[in-house]
Amino acid sequence: MKSRKPKLAVWKFASCDGCQLTILDCEDEFLKLASEIEIAYFPEATKKVVKGPYDLSLVEGSITTPHDAKRIQEVRNASKYLVTIGACATSGGIQALRNFQNVAQFASIVYARPDYIQTLEKSTPISANVKVDFELQGCPISKHQILEVISAFLNHRKPQIPAHSVCMECKAKGVVCVMVAKGIPCLGPITHAGCGALCPAYNRGCYGCYGPKETPNIPSLMRWWEGELGVKRQDSVRVLRTFNSAAKPFEEASTQMEKEGA
Repeated sequence: MKSRKPKLAVWKFASCDGCQLTILDCEDEFLKLASEIEIAYFPEATKKVVKGPYDLSLVEGSITTPHDAKRIQEVRNASKYLVTIGACATSGGIQALRNFQNVAQFASIVYARPDYIQTLEKSTPISANVKVDFELQGCPISKHQILEVISAFLNHRKPQIPAHSVCMECKAKGVVCVMVAKGIPCLGPITHAGCGALCPAYNRGCYGCYGPKETPNIPSLMRWWEGELGVKRQDSVRVLRTFNSAAKPFEEASTQMEKEGA
């Protein structure tokens, strides 16, 4: 008797679809995986819907509405393993900027009839709502890393995703440090690897797209920015509040800096 193929499901919550597009960009690799897995649910790629339970669910997007808060529970219950992909799913995304302000005020400015809008006060990562088996950071995620994660779960092993910073990628590629050599503010020392040092390779400072690396020393880097590079405090706060503003290390550091003032 032929064994059943593992079922893969890809779910979308509040997001821009960038991480799902990265998965679609793996079309050649997915052709090779087709004999090993069944893409059971992936509206971005196919109308085909196969009922769960699912062996592996990939979840893009943050939780921003009461409806999504309920739906993620259903996804969790239908999934053996649940992996969050991208900045929105792992840290709340760019929409988590609402967490620092009054969301009702935002709604009144953006919508003609804000009373029709049902939204939560905060945008939260998936892990704040349900148990998550692995988090893959990035805005968007890395094509090579998502293939590694899928392969790992299919083979019942831990994903081999590096935990070091973008600085390590710069060294591996022979990229001269833009911050030390050229005085360009760069978040590379505190940002998780995965992009291949894309911005520094083009003479730009890292923007922190992949979120905080393990145990980042953010206050030390920000003091260096302000003391050696002349970056203003409000600019330091703002640069931590982009794609991963609600990632705990970034959120805590930017909040503390805002309290301390100039």
